[in-house]
Amino acid sequence: MAVLQPLFEYTGHLPECPTWSEEEQALYWADIIEGEIHRFHPQSGDHQVLQFPEEVGCFALREKGGFIVALRNAIWLTDARGLLTHKVCDNPSNPQLARFNDGGTDRNGRFYAGTFWSPGDYNGALLMRVDNDLTPHVIQSDIQGSNGLAFSEDEKWMYSSDTPNNVIYRTPLNHQGMPGQRGIFRQFAEGEGSPDGAAVDVEGCYWSAMFDGWRIARFSPQGEQLEEYRLPVRCPTMVCFGGPEMKTLFITTTRENMDAQEVAQYPLSGAIFTLPVNVAGVKKRPFIER
Repeated sequence: MAVLQPLFEYTGHLPECPTWSEEEQALYWADIIEGEIHRFHPQSGDHQVLQFPEEVGCFALREKGGFIVALRNAIWLTDARGLLTHKVCDNPSNPQLARFNDGGTDRNGRFYAGTFWSPGDYNGALLMRVDNDLTPHVIQSDIQGSNGLAFSEDEKWMYSSDTPNNVIYRTPLNHQGMPGQRGIFRQFAEGEGSPDGAAVDVEGCYWSAMFDGWRIARFSPQGEQLEEYRLPVRCPTMVCFGGPEMKTLFITTTRENMDAQEVAQYPLSGAIFTLPVNVAGVKKRPFIER
């Protein structure tokens, strides 16, 4: 039986965007609220932290080295030390009300970043894409909290979720990776948890961190729940695959907005967990500039 365990002795504020570097055999992740990108090398135990001037919504490793990172006000290219070197574009949302949130890359090495509408009074967030030539495009709107970005290995589907609205979407992609009309993949009822960050495995199944649901769920390409893995914390935020065979699931969790009593009762809130699984995940590509 697979054993869930903490990656190492660490708890963050709002860890998100776990990203496995196959080349380095290391895990990267962001702590959004603290404005940090972390790197942990499991074999050596080396843990490094890069500090940024604003919240780090999401990021991707660059093929040329360094990062593409979505801060509250803008998307930037950085060097390997996290130094901001080139502003790609401003946040197309109102950055005072909608910071960047979940994101990642597609099979063509383009970068996607969604926003989260903090007031929660209507669907004021969006999802945007940065092409390989650094041209930005808003590709979806009518979202309250963009999350759950993942791409099928056959490049035919883009998955995304709207966490406050408890829905996972699936959008068809043409042969150039351009999105068509999105449709509902799965809608969740109260008490099931809300779909947060996600990843896809080589069998085409979608793994979702169920925020406020104490669990990770795996769904078939038809939206049927196949498996679930219970957690000792209430709010997982995202998953990614990694390890030498891409069969380790890394799970970020949060302690954001938790009172002292809950943190004391569930002290692993904010930890990163590892879970061995029987199926390999689809590898994330770096951001590719041309």
